[in-house]
Amino acid sequence: MSAAAKHPPIVMALTGASGAPYGIRLLQQLAASGRDVSLIVTSHGLRLLRTETDVGDVDGLRGVIGAAAWDAHVTVFDDADRGAGPASGSAKTGGMVICPCSMGTLASIAAGTSRSLVERAADVTLKERRPLVLVPRETPLSAIHLENMLRLVRAGAVILPASPGFYHRPASIADLVDFVVARVLDHLGVGNTLSPRWGESGDGELGARKP
Repeated sequence: MSAAAKHPPIVMALTGASGAPYGIRLLQQLAASGRDVSLIVTSHGLRLLRTETDVGDVDGLRGVIGAAAWDAHVTVFDDADRGAGPASGSAKTGGMVICPCSMGTLASIAAGTSRSLVERAADVTLKERRPLVLVPRETPLSAIHLENMLRLVRAGAVILPASPGFYHRPASIADLVDFVVARVLDHLGVGNTLSPRWGESGDGELGARKP
């Protein structure tokens, strides 16, 4: 039985906050792991991709992820379609991740506005008590940002800022990206060996990177 058959799809949204490499790497890893993904890219998310990467549209994103993995595991939904599958609690999912997550999107979810498919899907994820992981990158944070985050944490969401660590001695930007993506995958219950874990060597020191 395939991994996709064992697990319901993960809803993933990519919004307009800076951090496109995190979103692309996360989507690559989800598809490579065999997890089905219900993907929502907002209009600002598309603009972000064009600004921070060489990806110009959803077809370009498919090329970066890999056509075979994309066609086998990724289903794209229109953010304007609030009647799509991810908007219903009866549609089983393995949770939702918004990476990167803009502060506007985070605030709307905290307020329960459900004006778009991303917001509605996140609202459904919370009410159904499924994992909801939000990956903001904004800095510094205002009192409003922090209050919205606290409200969401109290509602059951995980706020996972794109704040890479350095104890693994990163040698490249890709290492920093992988550190954050590995933490996101952990909270979605998706196994990975992207970044070394503390104590893996068994001697109390940082373990070596796995292949």
